[in-house]
Amino acid sequence: VKRPHERPTPGTRLGAQFNAGISTLEPGQSLSGNMIGGSKSHGRGLQIRVQGLDDSQEFFDIDVSSLGQALLSEVFHSGNLIESDYFGLEFQNISAHAYLPNINRWTLSLRGFFPPCRYLFSLQMKRDLMEGRLICTENTGALLASHLVQSEIGDYDDAADRDFLRMNKLLPYQEKVQERIMELHRRHLGQTPAESDFQILEIARKLEMYGVRFHPAADREGTKINLAVAHMGLQVFQGHTKINTFNWSKIRKLSFKRKRFLIKLHPEVHVYTLEFLMASRDQCKIFWKICVEYHSFFRLLDQPQPKSKTMLFNRGSSFRYSGRTQKQLVEYVRENGAKRTPYQRCVSPYAKSQLAAKYIMVLDFEMNVPLVFQRYPTDKAYFIAKEILTTERTYLKDLEVITVWFRSAVIKDNAMPEGLMTLLFSNIDPIYEFHRGFLKELDQRLALWEGRSNAHVKGDYQRIGDVMLRNMCALKEFTGYLQKHDEVLTELEKATKRLKKLETVYKEFELQKVCYLPLNTFLLKPIQRLMHYKLILERLCKHYSPAHRDHDDCKEALKEVAEIATQLQSSLIRLENFQKLTELQRDLIGIENLTAPGREFIREGCLYKLTKKGLQQRMFFLFSDMLLYTSKGVTATNQFKVHGQLPLHGMIESENEWSVPHCFTIYSAQRTIVVAASSKVEMGKWIEDLNIAIDLAKKSQDKSSIFLDAELGDRSSDEVSLEQESEDDMNSSHTSLDKQTHHRANTTMHVCWHRNTSVSMSDHSLAVENQLSGYLLRKFKNSNGWQKLWVVFTNFCLFFYKTHQDDFPLASLPLLGYTVSTPEESDSIHKEYVFKLQFKSHVYFFRAESEYTFERWMEVIKSAASTTGRMSLLIPKGGSLEMNGN
Repeated sequence: VKRPHERPTPGTRLGAQFNAGISTLEPGQSLSGNMIGGSKSHGRGLQIRVQGLDDSQEFFDIDVSSLGQALLSEVFHSGNLIESDYFGLEFQNISAHAYLPNINRWTLSLRGFFPPCRYLFSLQMKRDLMEGRLICTENTGALLASHLVQSEIGDYDDAADRDFLRMNKLLPYQEKVQERIMELHRRHLGQTPAESDFQILEIARKLEMYGVRFHPAADREGTKINLAVAHMGLQVFQGHTKINTFNWSKIRKLSFKRKRFLIKLHPEVHVYTLEFLMASRDQCKIFWKICVEYHSFFRLLDQPQPKSKTMLFNRGSSFRYSGRTQKQLVEYVRENGAKRTPYQRCVSPYAKSQLAAKYIMVLDFEMNVPLVFQRYPTDKAYFIAKEILTTERTYLKDLEVITVWFRSAVIKDNAMPEGLMTLLFSNIDPIYEFHRGFLKELDQRLALWEGRSNAHVKGDYQRIGDVMLRNMCALKEFTGYLQKHDEVLTELEKATKRLKKLETVYKEFELQKVCYLPLNTFLLKPIQRLMHYKLILERLCKHYSPAHRDHDDCKEALKEVAEIATQLQSSLIRLENFQKLTELQRDLIGIENLTAPGREFIREGCLYKLTKKGLQQRMFFLFSDMLLYTSKGVTATNQFKVHGQLPLHGMIESENEWSVPHCFTIYSAQRTIVVAASSKVEMGKWIEDLNIAIDLAKKSQDKSSIFLDAELGDRSSDEVSLEQESEDDMNSSHTSLDKQTHHRANTTMHVCWHRNTSVSMSDHSLAVENQLSGYLLRKFKNSNGWQKLWVVFTNFCLFFYKTHQDDFPLASLPLLGYTVSTPEESDSIHKEYVFKLQFKSHVYFFRAESEYTFERWMEVIKSAASTTGRMSLLIPKGGSLEMNGN
């Protein structure tokens, strides 16, 4: 940093407009005055004071002949900044400022940032918000402010919130939205400062004005505009409204000539060259340099090489970007990030207690992990209680699919009759409101148990039985509502068949991301949740000794919920069967009235059927009165077309009559078919279920007479010619298939088809009991980093979310056919509580936070994924099947 003496300050020369970074001067001080008066000269040394975004100050001794990079390096090392390329320093005086390289770079991809980087970004957001540079709606501003309050003073306290907001200005319009800030702050119970930083960045990065710095200019007509540069390209604003964006991919060349800034676009663009007039040559040059740096940093893979200097003439600027690119930075962080020491953030003077202050320390995490698991209590009871909390969060989101999202869809299109609206929502709304209160109680108790609440109260909160007992007793009042779910499901199904408008809304809603399961599945959740409570409380009671202070409350709560569950058990079995039949009705073409009274679903899955062309893949469905076989549709609907139906009455099966592995023959009154399973285990499941279903059909006096049309039911028993006819029929069935324009392609039958397996109704019931949710760290086979995700297991599938607050999943992973195990030595995974999921070449690693959660995830995934985990419950106990994967 060189002394300016009598020359104009760098800020004046560069003509920058406002402060946008870390200041070296107090407002009102001149650059030269500060550097001379504030320095303690030691020979040729110079002491420079740097003020951080958190208003902390540090002094650095720099040689007067040093370049600015030397000071930057000292500051970055002191702040333990790994991603230093995103930050810079600036000189500032009363009227102007100038950057030291690096120039601040803003990015929309913040999830991999380490704590110091995220913390400084959140401080920059705080400053921009306060000074009105981060443009957003009042509601978004209040939400950002509520997270800032949480990071400063911890959990909500009415008096403390009002004092803090009175002493600190976070928004230009703070008085107007103060009550809203406090209302939102109340929802952040237990959120640590590091988590608050992350939430601030998650919200801010979605704003249009995030990271935007205006550079005043004018177009050819003299209209005043503002230019800005972002990671994706150049942006043009009129006032605060963005009127154009030029992506880097469309720009051929950027240049400047005196005060004119020129953008040359690729020839395919209609307007080839754009020209903007800036206030001075210096401003034009500075903006051009920023553009060069942004483009190089975000677009190039490697650091650009400097141009070789010409001997005689040099035309144009010699400026080239000299830092790392974003790709190089990411690679550097992967290799060096884990070696960094912990980072100490500034302890807020407003923290109400040491309980809040102890969470100020932000640890240096593993690569690509936004938030690591905190140090929680080690008692197994805590993790069982936490399972109640995490699954309750998912359950409430599932209820919102009906109470919020589906209600909005039917109201918007006025698609549901008033009577059905009343029946549906008058039953589910009270249940939803009850569980909202219950979730809040659970959240508060776990916060106290972990010691992350600032509540100034004393008491023994390391238990959950009292909360469960109180709420299980209150839940008994809702038994009447739950008993009406049978009627609700039936009436909704009838109405969708009768009313075309409702049917359309229903199908379109099922295609939305928020409806991640078949819609009527969500109506079963309230009764299924009772079974979850029962199982978790049984686990708690088994864990506690009779003398434990929480044992009696847990036992009483278990007694209460078991009583309700017993009353509704038969209703749940009936509803699950009805739900499955209605789901199949939508997925199958060529059969009507699948939901006939008395019909029960038993098994669905893939078998290979012997035809003239050899073994052909078919999807089979076994019911209590018939066996259907189908093939997959050839249109975008992905539906299955029924090819044949065999009544169970009079059916027999026989094994090993053909020289085909895992083959058996099915004889019925109309025809005979030969099928082969993918393995001996699969064959055993089908044979056992078929024999038991045939025996039950013989004993049943009420035989179903509902079959397909006469043509399909009376076809020839010559299977070869029948199958040939079916193939031709399938190819000519586009009309009937194309009528069905809506369909979900991720149902169980489609997974069975692609994974070559089968699922029984008993498997479905077991999967319902084993629902689970919580945070896991995920790693792909060839990736270096772990990513923290909120994971929900239900319906034989893992659904991945960024956080538990998200309304819809980012992705899903059907588990049928996967194997679950612990990592092998060759996987090079040297972490605790890691399990491995594999299907052929697809490999995923997941890391849990404790031994208990690791065991629970292994347990529930094994129950859904592996063949052995899903042995049919119809197979008699004690019977065994040889395991053979051939």
